[in-house]
This record gives sequence, C-alpha cells and structure tokens, in this order.
Amino acid sequence: MPFTYAHVAIPDADIPAAVDPVFQHALDTYVSETNKVASVWLEFSDGDLGFRPQERASSVADILKHQLLSERRFFAEFLGVPEPPADQVLPAELTVETAIGRHVELARPRLGYLAQRRADWWLEPVPFFDVIRQRVWVFWRRVLHSAHHRTQLTVYLRVMGRAVPSTYGPTADVRWLGADPTTTVEAAGRR
Repeated sequence: MPFTYAHVAIPDADIPAAVDPVFQHALDTYVSETNKVASVWLEFSDGDLGFRPQERASSVADILKHQLLSERRFFAEFLGVPEPPADQVLPAELTVETAIGRHVELARPRLGYLAQRRADWWLEPVPFFDVIRQRVWVFWRRVLHSAHHRTQLTVYLRVMGRAVPSTYGPTADVRWLGADPTTTVEAAGRR
C-alpha cells in the first residue's frame, strides 16, 4: 500500500489545471511544498514558539513569521502576483494553528493566479533583489527557500527529541512497507 501523509492542507483535487500544461508541475509542487510545511509546523505546540536551539538561532515563531512574510514578498514583489498588504499577512495572534491556517489561506489564491499564466509570463525576466531572473527561476527559488526553513525546523524537532514527519520519504520516525530509501551504494546504483 502506498504511503499517505497524516495531514494534507490542500488536497490534490484542489489544484487548478494550468492553462499552459508545461507549468502544471509548478502548481503541483507548490501545493506539495505547502502541505509539507504545514505537516512540519504541526509537530510544534504553541509552547514551542519561543524555542531556539542556540541564542543566535531564530525561534520557531521567528521562522513561522518569516515564512509567511517572505513568501508574500516573493510572490508580490518579484513575481507580480496579487497579494494582501504586508501588514495583513501575519495572524493577529500567532499560534501554530493560526500560522498554518494563514499559510494555506495565502497559498490558495496564488494557485489560481499561477494556473492562468502562460509561458511568456513564466519566462519573463524580472528584478530579483539585485539581479534579473526569469519568473520561473524566482518561483523555484521560493520553493527552495521554503524547503530550507522547513528543514531548519525539522532539525529543531530532532534537537527537541520530537518525531520528524515524512516529507520526501521515510524518516527515523516514519516508515512504510515498500519504502526504498537510498542509503546504500546498491540502492543508488539502481536504474
């Protein structure tokens, strides 16, 4: 039996069809990454929001706020996607539940907007900080940025002695029949 995730914030049935099918993978991946972020955030309690593994490290709350604010900035400033004003992005009271809810609430309209974009929009060069890059490049940089902070939080979970949810495959805490992690030379050599 294939593995199913314990929590799905945005089901596959809610992913719109891209008008330019070559970019469907971008929508599918954005939903998948949004779901992975939500799954990791769910492993924290509100009492964990102030946790930081070292005094110079960001707290859990800092990372949740950064994810919400930086994702808004990437989509609005660099991609030109309609977004709410920055002062309306964070929940009035930051809890794990309100942060996840806001993350998903902000992601859903982006999907509809991105689904309507054609190749010329995706491939258009746009300013990105101090360089010019195609929108599709900026989009993938956003996905990588989210993955970076999600991974940061999985390290926090491990330091806290908590379970780490599966995001791309088995973890020390999550296994399933048929999982085939690449942890040996033999597995890496398969074609």
